[in-house]
Order: sequence, then C-alpha cells, then structure tokens
Amino acid sequence: MSDRPGGRGSLRLLKCRVLAVAAVALLLAGAGPRPAWSRAGDVILRDTEIENDIRTMATPIWRVAGLDPQSVGIYIVSSPELNSFVAGGQAVFINSGLIERAQTPNMLIGVIAHETGHIAGGHILRSLEAMKHATVEQIVAMVAALGASVAARNGDALIAAQGVGLRSFMAFSVAQEATADHAAMNYLDRSGQSARGLLKFFELLQADEPLGGDPLDPWARTHPLTEDRVEYLRHHVETSPYSNAPDPPGFTDLMKLIQIKLHAFLDDPSTTLRAYPASDRSVDARYARAIALYRIPRLDAALAEVDGLIRDFPGNPYYRELKGQMLFENGRVRDAIAPYEDAVKLAPHAPLLRISLAQAYIENGDPALNKRALAYLDDAVRVENRDGTAWRLLAIAYGRDNQLGMAALSLAERALADGKKKDAMEQAQRAKQLLKSNTAAYDRAVEIRREAEQLDN
Repeated sequence: MSDRPGGRGSLRLLKCRVLAVAAVALLLAGAGPRPAWSRAGDVILRDTEIENDIRTMATPIWRVAGLDPQSVGIYIVSSPELNSFVAGGQAVFINSGLIERAQTPNMLIGVIAHETGHIAGGHILRSLEAMKHATVEQIVAMVAALGASVAARNGDALIAAQGVGLRSFMAFSVAQEATADHAAMNYLDRSGQSARGLLKFFELLQADEPLGGDPLDPWARTHPLTEDRVEYLRHHVETSPYSNAPDPPGFTDLMKLIQIKLHAFLDDPSTTLRAYPASDRSVDARYARAIALYRIPRLDAALAEVDGLIRDFPGNPYYRELKGQMLFENGRVRDAIAPYEDAVKLAPHAPLLRISLAQAYIENGDPALNKRALAYLDDAVRVENRDGTAWRLLAIAYGRDNQLGMAALSLAERALADGKKKDAMEQAQRAKQLLKSNTAAYDRAVEIRREAEQLDN
C-alpha cells in the first residue's frame, strides 16, 4: 500500500513527511486570500534538518526555562501568516510565513521565548483529555477553529475539529500574554540574548493592523496585542544589558539555510532557479537548485546537483535524505533505499528519517526488509507518537508479517489519536482478541479501549 505524497509541485513534497490537515486549518476568518502556493491546503511540514536547526537556536531558551530541549516538539505550519502557538503538551507550532519574514534569528528566538512562557505558565491551548492524544493535523484544525472564534468574538461558537469531539478551547488572555512576555524577557536575559527581535516582531504586527479593524494576523488574534505590552517590551529593551547582544555564533547561517530551504520547497521552482542560477556555485545555491529541479521534475539534473553535494559533504545526512526522497517519489523505490539507509546511519537518532526508510522498505515488498521496517517504526513511534502516518505504516508492516494483533493495536493507536471513538474501540477489541493476555501489548489495547470510551461520539 502506498503512502506517497500528492501531485508534483504540491507542498506535500517536503521530505515525504508532510501530513495533510483538515480543510479549515489556519484559514482564519477575514485573513485574506490564500496565495497560489497554498492551493493544496495548509499542511504540516515535517523536516528533520529544519526542526533540528530551530531546536538548536531555541535550546538556550528552553534550558533556562527548565525544559528538556529534546522533549519539545517543533512543527512548521505551511501558511504565509504571522502565527505561532503551543498545544498538546510541549509542542511549538510555527507558521512558515513567520520564519520567512524573520529578519534575524533573534526575532524567531524571541517569539519562541514568548511561546515558551505559555508552556512554562501552563497556558497551553487545550480542551478535554483528548487533546493529549490528538495528531498534529488535528491540533492545527483545533487552533484554526479557535482563531475563527476569536476573530468572530464568539467564544461559545467554537468549531470542533472533525472526529475529535472537542467542544471548548482556551484563548490566551491579556493577563496571560503579559505573563508570557515577562517570562520571555527573563529567558532572553538569562541566556544572554536580546529582546530586540521580539520587539521588532510586535512592531511588525502593529504595522500590519488596519486602522479601526480586526488585526489581520492570527497571532494578534489569539495573543491579544496591546500598546501597554509593546511599551513594556520597549522599556525592557532600553534597560536590559543584553539588548545589543549579537546572535550566537552560527545562528545566522542556520536561519539563512532554513529560509532558503523553505522557499525552495514552497515557492514556484522557476522563482528558485532565477534566484540561484547555475553560475552560482555556493552550497546554498546548489541545495536550492537540487530541490527546485526535483520539483519540476527534472530528475536527472536534480540528482546531479545532490550527488555533487553528497560527494563534497559526505557527512551530511540531509543531502542523502533528499536523494532518497527524489528517487522514492519518482517510483524508484529500491534505488531510494541506499541513500535513506546512509541518512539514518549518519543521523541515527532522527525518527523521521527512520520512518522514511521504513516506508521505502515496506513498498519494496521484500519480507526481510519488512522486518527491518518493523524495527525502525517501533522505535520511531516512541518519539513520533503523534505521527498518524507512522502508525498506519506500522499496521501495514505488522499485517505483512502476519502479526495481526499488533496490526490491530497500531490501527487502534491511530484511531485514538484521530479521536475516532468507534474505530479505536473496535480495533482495540480486535487486538485484545488476537494478543496474548498479560502482555504489554494486550494491556495497551485495554488502555486504548478505556481511553476511547471517554471520547465524545
């Protein structure tokens, strides 16, 4: 069974790890027309390299906030709007538009520091117990519903994400915003970083606001922006000894790479190729061209570019991952295995790479490779337990290995995450019938059925 991403040029092409989102996601009321590149619907962009680079920049903030950097999830939402939010535990969602418009690493770090203040302060967007188990797609749909209700000033008319059964949300109050602002400034000072970037972000939001109307940007809707807050931040910038601190070494290069990669995947390929002509032999230009050429698709030219990068930088796992993606999405599944295996060897602790490799193993149809896929997926879902694709692939791999009880258990996990009460209960019951009692898997089936019973119909 295939799980290949959608049509050529679609935003689903990003690293084969892009998850479709409910149609309502992030198209907030009154937010304006959708740009052409978003015509396929807003999506969650999963990319190990980008997420790791953002985690590197955010780690000093999370450490002084008392958070384990490896326990904080990072999700990029493909939307041009300035928005970020936290949900479902320690998970930070950031719009691609915010990242692309960030003028410095410090601006993005400042926004993350503010969202970290919400995490540490217990302000996380949440509703009912099911939020703990929601997939990332559903969290984005929930926040879209919240944003629409806030824009309509009707807190009782919230749209629940389909199948989740959630009926109430919590928008941040002005008081919570002030608390998160104070926490952000504290984290920035304690990590020796400037709050100037966060101030510039607030000023950017204010400049976008229409006179006398609702704010255009979703962030300002769900995070009420007041002049008092902006002035408080200005005063801090004027008095903090760290306001002129430069970005930490290497952060500017990381930010540049993140922005180039996002543009290469999200912009029209012709735009990328004009920006990075063949005469530009810089590493960034070669990377951007490889992505653009593969999206056209001009596979031979794209492979030539990425093979050159692999030759020059043999220790970089992400060039090999990109090559595997190119081959996989063009039907050369067996050829995709080797570069994916190399990527996993170079980055053994990256669960998204293991999921991509497992997917190639499964589609290859070799029973021996299917067993390898099981091992990689079992390991990956310990970290990526919100990834519905991983649970579905795990069910397929177990089914092909004739472990029908474990296949049913994996489908029950997926259904529970999707908030599908009936399916979760049915698959959990089926798993109980097929699994041996007094085992961890059997006990988990019992637990899933009990949790599913608490979901709304």
